[in-house]
Amino acid sequence: MAGGTLVLATRSPGKLRELGRILGPRIPLLGLDAFPPAPDVPETGATFEENALAKARAIAARTGLPAVADDSGLCVNALRGMPGVLSARWAGRHGDDKANLDLVLAQVADVPDARLRARFVCAAALVAPGRRPDRPAPGRPDRLSPPPREWVVTGQLDGRLIREPRGTGGFGYDPIFVPDGHQLTTAEMTPDAKDAISHRGRAFRALLTFITALFEDPGGGP
Repeated sequence: MAGGTLVLATRSPGKLRELGRILGPRIPLLGLDAFPPAPDVPETGATFEENALAKARAIAARTGLPAVADDSGLCVNALRGMPGVLSARWAGRHGDDKANLDLVLAQVADVPDARLRARFVCAAALVAPGRRPDRPAPGRPDRLSPPPREWVVTGQLDGRLIREPRGTGGFGYDPIFVPDGHQLTTAEMTPDAKDAISHRGRAFRALLTFITALFEDPGGGP
């Protein structure tokens, strides 16, 4: 599969840039905008892992290319782990970052600072579509394609919420999240500094082993 293309199952330029920085120039990367008929897969799973895998499966099947998808969100201890998988649509409309952020701040307005613990979680999935073999396999004269191969990993970043947004970088809840051991919000960090510690960076780096093997191993992956 050397020389192939990897599809990131998102239309978010921020996520595409982020994965591009982590992968580097070795593996060609495209987003869903390069495949206009590709669907926006609804996030109906109960977990980050279910949503990431569903999106990667759908895009790999539609494009015939290996696909990576992630699902990520903010889990606030005082809100019993919410918004969680509902992070992108917490205020009711998908992708309204300001409304989502404002709603979370309103919901923890009476929570003491000491209880504003939170974490970012990201599940990242890689799906390699089944390939029709060049020759019929023994006992398989119909030359059926082998099933897709799948990998799922998770990354997490622990920290705390602050009362007022700070910073203009990143997206989502970055302006109100300060990672443990840091004074800056993830919206105040440089892209490289954020990538080094972020939940998405950790998940994608964990997945990088499988992506690299898939594209560079003549056998097509681990």
